[in-house]
Amino acid sequence: MSSHSFYEADARERIHGLLDAGSFSEFVGPARRIISPHLAQLDQPGAFDDGIVVGTGSLNGRSVLIAAQQGQFMGGGVGEVHGAKLTGLLERAVAVRPEAVLLLLDSGGVRLHEANAGLIAISEIMRAVLATRAAGIPVFALIGSGNGAFGGMGIVARCCTAVVMSEEGRLSLSGPEVIETVRGVEEFDSRDRALVWRVTGGKHRYLIGDAVQLVPDRIEAFADAATALMTTHAEPQDPLVALEQAQAQLGARINAYGGCRDGLEVWRLQGIADAEQLPLLETADFLDAVKDRGLPWN
Repeated sequence: MSSHSFYEADARERIHGLLDAGSFSEFVGPARRIISPHLAQLDQPGAFDDGIVVGTGSLNGRSVLIAAQQGQFMGGGVGEVHGAKLTGLLERAVAVRPEAVLLLLDSGGVRLHEANAGLIAISEIMRAVLATRAAGIPVFALIGSGNGAFGGMGIVARCCTAVVMSEEGRLSLSGPEVIETVRGVEEFDSRDRALVWRVTGGKHRYLIGDAVQLVPDRIEAFADAATALMTTHAEPQDPLVALEQAQAQLGARINAYGGCRDGLEVWRLQGIADAEQLPLLETADFLDAVKDRGLPWN
């Protein structure tokens, strides 16, 4: 495992840093030269892995299937081939039954250049995630990248068993620029980077329960968190009961925070002292500062 920055690494660096040395075997790699059938028609460059790396390996001796999106290629956008590789990996999980599937997300959502194919791909990925979980195999989303997980991949993340984030990661449905375009700058100023992270960043997502763990921006910290989750987060015996509990939590969260326009307002309602200082704290100090916060579903 590597102690390098997760945020600064690319997809293959994240995988090789996360998994046991020499254990990773890639499926449908660049040598296969399977590229998007749509991009060339639009005079857009392609990539021989179509912006995602998928394969098998081990994490601290435990078998996993893993996918890492390449954020440098078209913002990690999901197109036809990209989506098919991820769906195929999840379908393989049901067949070979690894101890977990790890999704290293780095995506702004659907690739606009092949929007219809991308939208279909997202629906197939969501279905495959839920089918994998229904088969008793947990799916964990790790988010600490430059693009974060937005749009369809934001939905996919919340379909997973659990989410791990770093402060640098972001998670949401609509991106800040999309909200500003549709609703106006008065609703959300996408140029206010501090506001963006207070609403979509890893610290806020941890505080409102979307992420079960917040880790420092180190590949080894994500590896340790994923290893721990394989022990603590088994799939529920009764999915309907688990779904009802999750829905009740979301209802309580909306009732408690629905009128808030900024993460700061949420943090104050949770009873956190000096809430405005949270963005300045290192991860360990932040976790210590918020350990006694009040949550509406407790």
